[in-house]
Amino acid sequence: MNGVRRGRVVIVGAGIAGLSLAQRLDQHGWRVVVVERAPGPRPQGYMIDFFGPGYDAAERMGLGPRLRELGHHFTEASLVDEHGRERASISFARFAEALGGELVSIMRPDLERALRESLPDRVEVRHSTSPEAVTDDGRVVRVRLTGGEVLEADLLVGADGVHSTVRRLVFGEEEGYLRHLGFHTGAFTFEDARVHAATRGSFRLTDSLGAQMGLYALEGDRVAAFTVHRSRDTRLPGDPREALRAACSGLGWVVPRALELCPEPERVYYDHVAQVEMERWSRGRTVLVGDACQAVSLLAGQGASMGVGGSFVLGEELARAGSVGEGLERFERRWRPVVEERQRVARRGTSWFLPTTSGRLRLRRLFLRWSALPGVDRWVATSLSGKPSRVVKDLGPVASPGS
Repeated sequence: MNGVRRGRVVIVGAGIAGLSLAQRLDQHGWRVVVVERAPGPRPQGYMIDFFGPGYDAAERMGLGPRLRELGHHFTEASLVDEHGRERASISFARFAEALGGELVSIMRPDLERALRESLPDRVEVRHSTSPEAVTDDGRVVRVRLTGGEVLEADLLVGADGVHSTVRRLVFGEEEGYLRHLGFHTGAFTFEDARVHAATRGSFRLTDSLGAQMGLYALEGDRVAAFTVHRSRDTRLPGDPREALRAACSGLGWVVPRALELCPEPERVYYDHVAQVEMERWSRGRTVLVGDACQAVSLLAGQGASMGVGGSFVLGEELARAGSVGEGLERFERRWRPVVEERQRVARRGTSWFLPTTSGRLRLRRLFLRWSALPGVDRWVATSLSGKPSRVVKDLGPVASPGS
């Protein structure tokens, strides 16, 4: 049998990156245990425009038809003023074509749902538990969970997000790795016929300074709201609903109604926007994947794609390598350039994503209008999202013992 001896892997985090890796390693013959702090699948989340290497990986994983089934069709993203009048727009189809691929708009919980459905029963998923301690003697890594149980594995994977517990236990406190970009973000869903009618068929974003709300119309009268506002505070508020109302109340249009219908705090997603930068993604028999080591930032709009893509590359490189160490080295060597390029693009784009002056606001509108011009559309798309990557497509098939 080629590749790493297929042993036991403990994956911490049952989100997009963790579930993607669980699927790949199971297919390559590993015995997979996934542990997750939350008591069950998280209902909170926002709409994802899913494209790029993650989309390529999802197709390779057989998930394409299910994602398109769960996805929503939007023709464009448009900027609107305080009265709801369109000021500029960009076509989703043209954007995806300019990047040489396809795009599906899907709610984050639905992407996780498709990934969970792809796991066979032999993959063990444990909720309401998380690591408390990690020890690695070079031959095996031991993970002590809350409650005292110790799991032994050939590989430990931290797929537990920007605020990764695995990263803290193995690599040190998070402040040494987080680059705060000066924004807070939130997301929630609500029902309202008037707001739904005002947003149907298009992703509408307020053309505003300092704070912004984006709205997607879902099935029925449901609407998904996404917000971002400038803040240098790295602490999270005790009441995210009140924080969103304070930041976005002056945006006009249908925003006051959306804020009025914002649900209770436990149903609101809220975090600060940050990138994770590390010199190494692995130590011994522990490796990080997804936002735990490569957070691009929500402003780049590719966290989910990079999570699925990175997990796919990690799984395939482990299947090709002769040892765990070699597989982790190959993974980082292949995937790190993609991550670093996306992070650079995201940092450059912060002043355009949410302008601070009326001059930059007008330039942003012009920037989006250029996206309709042949030849310019590719430049606009890569300026927003980075260069297209063939890393996933260039990984050939690996014979897998899984079924």
